[in-house]
Amino acid sequence: MSRLAISPDPQLAVPPGPLVDAERRRGRGALSKRSGRFEKEAREEIDDGWGSLDSLDALKTNIHVEKPRAIVTRNDSPDISFDRSINPYRGCEHGCVYCFARPTHAYMGLSPGLDFETELFVKEGAAQLLERELSAPRYVPKTIAIGTNTDPYQPIERRHRVMRSILEILARAKHPVAIVTKSALVLRDLDLLAPMAEQGLAKVAISVTTLDPGLARIMEPRAATPARRIEAIEKLAAAGVPVAVMTAPVIPAVNDDEIEAILTRAHAAGAREAGYVMLRLPLELRDLFSEWLVANFPDKARRALSLVRSTRGGKIYDSTFGKRMTGEGPYAWMVGRRFEIAAKRIGFGQSQTKLRADLFEPPRRGPQQLALF
Repeated sequence: MSRLAISPDPQLAVPPGPLVDAERRRGRGALSKRSGRFEKEAREEIDDGWGSLDSLDALKTNIHVEKPRAIVTRNDSPDISFDRSINPYRGCEHGCVYCFARPTHAYMGLSPGLDFETELFVKEGAAQLLERELSAPRYVPKTIAIGTNTDPYQPIERRHRVMRSILEILARAKHPVAIVTKSALVLRDLDLLAPMAEQGLAKVAISVTTLDPGLARIMEPRAATPARRIEAIEKLAAAGVPVAVMTAPVIPAVNDDEIEAILTRAHAAGAREAGYVMLRLPLELRDLFSEWLVANFPDKARRALSLVRSTRGGKIYDSTFGKRMTGEGPYAWMVGRRFEIAAKRIGFGQSQTKLRADLFEPPRRGPQQLALF
């Protein structure tokens, strides 16, 4: 049965919104289907008095085909170390409640809440588009980041293999790639990643938010367990692939006490670089995260949201360049110093692995006229 997401504490209250019945959303991260910011109408399920909501089936994952005109996305953000990226999928079945990519589903007329986890888009023909873009006469190779928005190795990748096809193109073209994931499925592609890494063309960052499997199940219901992620770090490193660990996001009062433990385990497994990101709650994510926090951690909710505001100048979120990744204020400063001290003590490198772009060989698309000289 749906109910209103209203906290008895007025300081923790989030705008009224219907929560989807717990049985219907079993295995999902968000609690509701809050409408996106572009919608003129808000829809909610209301029992008609005949128990109609009780007869609804559990939420299923629906796959849609998207045919983009281009696959490489460009950016000029000073906060990140890359200027181009690829997202094989739109939406993510992992269900991480804190995912800053959730608001992008509003562009599709869908909810950044449960729709983000259940209405997924597969970018058909991604490899062919990539081959075309890499073949452009004026293309200049630089590291392509994959996994910076949604996870390229989320569960539907097992069947659709879009990431695999993209990686095959990059391997043939000897193009540098940096991957971020929290899935052990990345190990499937070691046959491509290991030879690329040997040439200085590939590196992988594994996101580890907690070592507690119970907490991971609440935060990231369909992602790999913490143990599987540590195992992925170990096997990637053993295969010669440079591995980083990302403690991202750091959630005040929820997982912030695990920074040192995560870094210790990851380094022991073979990670030699490390990074962190402070919790980001842009747009619709503000209310989605707040209702999740109140429902799952009612005793911590007040303190957690207070600390979040303290890192964003008194607001829930501040998108200012230079601040959005790390936050500001005493608490954010403390987290940053803890991370730096622990990383240095444990033995993580201070610089990032530089990938090579000088080996790039533009793909040949179809019959081409032979050069005379």
